[in-house]
Amino acid sequence: MYENDKRRYEYRDIAVSLALLTRLPIPLKRDSFTRGARAAWAYPLVGVVISFILATLSGFLLWLGLESGAVALVILATSVVLTGAMHEDGLADCADGFWGGWEKDRRLEIMKDSQIGSYGVIALVLSLAARWWALSLLLDQGAYAALIAVPVVSRAAMPVVMAALPHARATGLSHAQGRPDATVAASAAGIGFVIAVLMLGWSAFSVAILAALTIAAVIAIARAKIGGQTGDVLGATQQLVEVVLLISLFG
Repeated sequence: MYENDKRRYEYRDIAVSLALLTRLPIPLKRDSFTRGARAAWAYPLVGVVISFILATLSGFLLWLGLESGAVALVILATSVVLTGAMHEDGLADCADGFWGGWEKDRRLEIMKDSQIGSYGVIALVLSLAARWWALSLLLDQGAYAALIAVPVVSRAAMPVVMAALPHARATGLSHAQGRPDATVAASAAGIGFVIAVLMLGWSAFSVAILAALTIAAVIAIARAKIGGQTGDVLGATQQLVEVVLLISLFG
């Protein structure tokens, strides 16, 4: 499917990644998506765009005099709108499927079901509560650099999981994009780390370690539960890395 396109990087990969991971109106030609997983190196740059929007919005709302808790709630809601709740949906589906089924096929069936179960609800509530709490602390401390770094690193984690695990099913968004090679995954991780260093300085090293441990845990659980990865697993990866990093930085 992608054999004829051997170019490692293209500028349009950034636009393709934005179109895949957000609901921003990105004008693209139909053939722009033929590079598939080769464009995954740009996933952390999606985090740059999202974090810039959120940081600008938060600064404006604080200037208007809103309390940090209220601003954190608005930021959280805006983030969900910008991404179409894609990552949150993945977290909920994984929670339902991984712990709601006893075998691989049943777990994948549950994950594909549009209805949310008890595990999914609990996972979403805990994730949203943790992010709101950490964001409130972030705004209280004026740590805007972290507001940029964390969304970037959490999206840099996704190509790593894509490369490390085979597809768990023969359909779905992740399968349609293909599987990136190690160079693409390393490029995404490298971009995420460089931006984290620029934003956080020496703290970026502890952020990288925690992100790597979270990724390793996701890979181990996904391999044990469904034998690979799906789009839901990638969404859950982004959410879990974001939660872990926010709590570690501001807990």
